[in-house]
Amino acid sequence: MQYKNEKTYKLIKVFGEIIKEKRQTKIGKSQTLFAYEYELDSGNLCRIENGKIEPKLTMMWRIAEALGVPLSEIIKDLEEKLGKDFNIINN
Repeated sequence: MQYKNEKTYKLIKVFGEIIKEKRQTKIGKSQTLFAYEYELDSGNLCRIENGKIEPKLTMMWRIAEALGVPLSEIIKDLEEKLGKDFNIINN
């Protein structure tokens, strides 16, 4: 998938990495089993974790609930990994 810019791609990629890391360390289940148990589309989950698609807000919320964490925790992790200087808008 082609993104409008590299910053958007980086944001989506890092988000996916955080989801994958939390799923593996916090839940310890495969993508397929995790998706099945929480009624998530396994194909979409795979594409999200691999930074191939930009998830909708409702999907991000469902994943956070399945992981047992508030979505805000995932967003905070995302901000930390991207760094304070990261922005999407070119000024």
